[in-house]
Amino acid sequence: MAGQTNAERGRDARARLLAAARELIGEVGWTAVSTRVLAERADMRPGLVHYHFDSLQALLRQAALGEMRRTLDDTAALLATADGPTEGVTAMLSFLDRYSGGDPTSLLFIEAYLAATRDARLRERISELMAEFRGDLTASLTRSGHHSPEAAANLVLALLDGFVLHKGINPELSAAEIAPLVRAVTRPDTDGAPE
Repeated sequence: MAGQTNAERGRDARARLLAAARELIGEVGWTAVSTRVLAERADMRPGLVHYHFDSLQALLRQAALGEMRRTLDDTAALLATADGPTEGVTAMLSFLDRYSGGDPTSLLFIEAYLAATRDARLRERISELMAEFRGDLTASLTRSGHHSPEAAANLVLALLDGFVLHKGINPELSAAEIAPLVRAVTRPDTDGAPE
């Protein structure tokens, strides 16, 4: 691109490669993303993939983790602005209802989780992201007086992941359907019984 410095061209190339990787992870699956396919999608020469990233796996990791971070931050923001954890979890469920389980973001999460079973670095980084998210929820539950905030936060995180995963299998599944049960888990004065 005319008028760009080398640093700007490098940033642009990295951004294009990361965007292409995010798309391809969901479209063809983590293990089907090759240097050639990725470079073709980014409209670059294959050698530039390894020029800008240590390896294809490092690029895929960074692309997936960036998208996961963005999605988790967007979801956590709903908790931060809610009156309490029950309202926050309800808002998070409604936010996640937009995902079908077969959309690019859902598939990226699913592919990253699967890849993390074989990639210790990826597993560690996903664990860090989830621990941060779980910590925010635990803190909110603690402030509300929940009798078991850490266990409730673990359960809610698993429910949120499972909700999106199962939407790919059962498109009829909705946030409205499971919200009463999830809210029951987060209310401080309940034993987990629905409203």
